[in-house]
Amino acid sequence: MKKILMAIIAITSIMYAEITLPKSGCVLSQEGVVSVGWKAYKTPAKIGVGGVFNDVSYTPIAPKGKNFKEILVGSSVVINTNSVNSKNEARDLKLVNSFFKIMSDEKIKAKILDIKANKREKGKPRTGVISMEITMNSITKEVPMNYSYENGKLKAEGFIDIFDFQASKALSAINKACFDLHKGKTWSDVLISFEMNIKADLCSSKVK
Repeated sequence: MKKILMAIIAITSIMYAEITLPKSGCVLSQEGVVSVGWKAYKTPAKIGVGGVFNDVSYTPIAPKGKNFKEILVGSSVVINTNSVNSKNEARDLKLVNSFFKIMSDEKIKAKILDIKANKREKGKPRTGVISMEITMNSITKEVPMNYSYENGKLKAEGFIDIFDFQASKALSAINKACFDLHKGKTWSDVLISFEMNIKADLCSSKVK
C-alpha cells in the first residue's frame, strides 16, 4: 500500500511540474537603449520630415520574462521634448520653441497597456499590435501601434493626431513659424515609432 501511495505522489508531482513549466521555454530580456522616433508632414504634398528624441528614459516592468507581455506590458517611457533631433539645428529650435513649449508640459509620457500577437506566418517576422497609453499636453489617449519582431529587434509604429491632444495652438504656432517652408500647410497627423533590442535565450519553440 505504501509503494502504491508513493507512486501516486510521484505521478502527481510530475504532472504538476509539466503544467507549471513555461510552454515556450524562453527567457526574454530587453537590452540597451530604447529609440523613439517621429515623422511629421508639411506642405500640401504631405512631405515627411522625421527625427528622434535624444533624451528618453525607459522603465521596464520586469528585467526578464517568458513572453513579450511579461517584459513589456506596464513598461513606460518619459521623453524630454527639448531633446528633439531632426538633424537640422534651426528646425529643432523651432520645434522646441514654437511647438513643444506651447504645450502644458515639455515631457511626453507613454505606457504599454497590452500586446496582442498576430497569427504566426512561417519565414516572416512576428507581428502584432501594442496598445500604448500616451500623455501629451496633459491629455491621455490610447494609441494602437503595429509591431514586428525579427533578429532580436522589436519595432513598432502608429499614428497620433495633434488635435486629439488639444494641441491646436501648438500646431498653429509651428505652422506660422514655418509658413513659407511648409507652404502654409502643417498636417496634424504624426507617425510615432520606437525600437528596442529583445534577447531570447533557451528558446525551444515560438517566441510569444
